[in-house]
Amino acid sequence: MTSELTLALGPTNSGKTHRAIERMLAHDSGMIGLPLRLLAREVYDRVSAQVGENSVALVTGEEKRVPAAPRYWVATVEAMPADVEVDFLAVDEIQLAAHRERGHVFTDRLLHARGRLETWFLGSDTMASITRELLPEAVLNRQRRQSVLRHAGRSGLGGLPVRSAVVAFSAAEVYAIAARLKVRKGGAAVVLGGLSPRTRNAQVALYQARDVSYLVATDAIGMGLNLDIDHVAFASAVKFDGRARRALVPAELAQIAGRAGRHLRDGTFGTLNPLPGLRPHEVRGIESHEFARIKRLVWRNSALDFASVHTLIDSLGAAAPSSRFSRVERAADFDTLRSLAARPDIQERAHAPERVALLWEVCQVPDYRKLMLARHVGLLAEVYVQLVDQGRLDEAWVHKNVARIDRFDGDVDTLTARLAAIRVWTYLSHRSDWLSDADGWQERTRKIEDQLGDALHARLVERFVERARHSVSGDVGRPPPDVDAGSPFAGLRDLWLDQRPGQPMEPSAVVESVIDASHDAFAVTDGGQVLVETRPVGQLVRGRALAAPGVRLMVDGELGAGDRARLERRLAAFSKDYVEELLSPLRAAADAPAAVRGLLYQLEQHLGCARRRHAMAQVSALDDTARASLVEAGVVFGRKTIFASALMTEEAMRRRDLLVTLWYGSERRKEAWLCAGFGMLGKRPFRVDVIEGSLIALRAGKPPFPVPKSVDPEIAADPKLLGALGYEVLEDGTLVPRKRRRRRRKQRAP
Repeated sequence: MTSELTLALGPTNSGKTHRAIERMLAHDSGMIGLPLRLLAREVYDRVSAQVGENSVALVTGEEKRVPAAPRYWVATVEAMPADVEVDFLAVDEIQLAAHRERGHVFTDRLLHARGRLETWFLGSDTMASITRELLPEAVLNRQRRQSVLRHAGRSGLGGLPVRSAVVAFSAAEVYAIAARLKVRKGGAAVVLGGLSPRTRNAQVALYQARDVSYLVATDAIGMGLNLDIDHVAFASAVKFDGRARRALVPAELAQIAGRAGRHLRDGTFGTLNPLPGLRPHEVRGIESHEFARIKRLVWRNSALDFASVHTLIDSLGAAAPSSRFSRVERAADFDTLRSLAARPDIQERAHAPERVALLWEVCQVPDYRKLMLARHVGLLAEVYVQLVDQGRLDEAWVHKNVARIDRFDGDVDTLTARLAAIRVWTYLSHRSDWLSDADGWQERTRKIEDQLGDALHARLVERFVERARHSVSGDVGRPPPDVDAGSPFAGLRDLWLDQRPGQPMEPSAVVESVIDASHDAFAVTDGGQVLVETRPVGQLVRGRALAAPGVRLMVDGELGAGDRARLERRLAAFSKDYVEELLSPLRAAADAPAAVRGLLYQLEQHLGCARRRHAMAQVSALDDTARASLVEAGVVFGRKTIFASALMTEEAMRRRDLLVTLWYGSERRKEAWLCAGFGMLGKRPFRVDVIEGSLIALRAGKPPFPVPKSVDPEIAADPKLLGALGYEVLEDGTLVPRKRRRRRRKQRAP
């Protein structure tokens, strides 16, 4: 029997997800894939309340609740089990098939996931044209918004109406706005994608119960989370998407603005000062729900060849099958695979198809901690080696790593870091074939995550809600009874409790534990906080140079001068190592030619990038052998920029961004953007590898020629950006090189 295929496309608040759930429950069995873990948990709670927990399975990357005989499955799209057959299947937010990193998963579901009797794909109307092309047998069911969405212009913080959600695009921005709302309005709840479901639910409950009248969130609220919001105010309309800081397109703005109003209640949207108002065409598009159609989806080959690591890499890099698809540009699992494949200890073990397949499974473990890629790869290398050599992960090793996270003291950043860390072990615990006592580890990691979630909620309330407006019950976050909370040293001593409650370590023991800690025990948060075993001990600050940040101790008082000096020296040494680790790919051999050393020094001064015109002397002095050695080491000689590819990974870019922010501050000029790995096209920053890749594609064309498919989509769609790269768009859409105008030199008086 052929599955009936339905495309349920339309704007936010059109009831698509609600109708899909009701349709699923009308069948004897069903599965729905959702874009966020938080949304999957929300739908799971709703469905299990209707049919009972014994009939519903929840499957996400790090959470699996599978009863003995589930009839219905709720999952994140990535975690949808392919070996489970159901009568009804649905995939929500299918427009994410155009997402640069996640899109290939949604595209694969669109092409291959089907229910036995009925299949629904839900999403934005921007998908109508391409889905009709790909799925001509599908019935298009256009949905209409149930309420009106109107533009309300700009407002200041004081003029925000109650039941407003303020949207920003980084945790730092969210926290800064929430702190201002605490002063002006009494407080705010916060919602970010990195929160655990438990923390998110507690924060939403705080808002829904009207203990606070305002919500501050990232674009995590844009994917179907049901909140009682009347007005959405954008505090920013620019986000860093892992490759460049870019303006949100109208369809993205609408996805978020559409959270205003529920069911038949109308909603409004606008901007928050000092952000300028939205442009007229953006307002028209959001109010009328009319946006540019998605023309290409992101694709990755799913027919993988596990004969060897090299054939696996080649099969993952296969070209897209048609012009309707773009091959995925970057994926974390693929970057991890390539890094692991370069390690000798992995090469000697991954020599059979079943071991190559296992290696690929290990690469799927997400880096929730967002560490440098090398550190995440180091953890996964240990996982793979243990699985190959022992067949299981070593229980003592797992215990040691989990015990480091099993603490519930500290501030918001500390608890958030621990939540991210425990998610890795929760994910591993759900691989029952990798652990002897998988059920026991699942219970322990889930308990730790819940306790961390409760503690984080308590800290968020303490930080962003007036105490008179809300009280937090329980003892979460209180110092142990025998620790003097008024002591200047209590802030650090509380963080270094022994595993047995109520027995604080002496200050001297704290100092020794920091000094003796290995380099791997240190970490740095996005805000520059230095952690040792997830406990904060210092803060990176502006130092004597861009690549030489300072460190400020996060403790005063009880430390003696000698202990303080020893701690400062240890943190200074770590700070130096932190930068050295980043810049190590730029270190030249002692016997390298002077031109090589000179060019690498130029790159080092700007954290991996140099403008080509500023490095011409060194480039001209390179002979063929020296140039080839630099290329082999990952140095890319672009037309505009020379850069080190090793410093363009996501985690290297994050580390560079922190150093640039410490040195230059929040205002970015061209020099600061270059150090962060970006070049300017007009007034907009783009990653230098994106610019150079687009230039290579453009140079290959014979004019007049259409815009090559490998040109970055944002650049390809904007004639001004193409102009900044030296190409003019003709009336028929083809390109020709722009004519260079020679500047007339002013004649000097004799």
